[in-house]
Amino acid sequence: QVQLVESGGGLVQAGGSLRLSCAASGRTFSNYAMGWFRQAPGKEREFVARITRSGGSTYYADSVKGRFTISRDNAKNTMYLQMNNLKPEDTAVYSCAATRIIRVVTTTRQYDYWGQGTQVTVSS
Repeated sequence: QVQLVESGGGLVQAGGSLRLSCAASGRTFSNYAMGWFRQAPGKEREFVARITRSGGSTYYADSVKGRFTISRDNAKNTMYLQMNNLKPEDTAVYSCAATRIIRVVTTTRQYDYWGQGTQVTVSS
């Protein structure tokens, strides 16, 4: 089992920045590739970004590419999502997830463990 807890969400104006954190406990954090997903009201959960077990490779949804940066610190068992130039359409509950699958995967069913989510609201 891997337990994941997100933090860092909040209310920010358009153009602003937020940094989300995902703290992991339980099994060895570095054994898992990690991802961020988000779910806006009335919409399905969607993929945001993914990072490999070592942190050496990342992959982003087109909607956030160039604005968001995913990273991880395996010594601290923590993953991050730096979000810059936020837009109102970025408003959603952001969740982190862990997977044993090595290749790039972007669907929710391919992730094994999930956090409870943190709300991000971007005002116009």
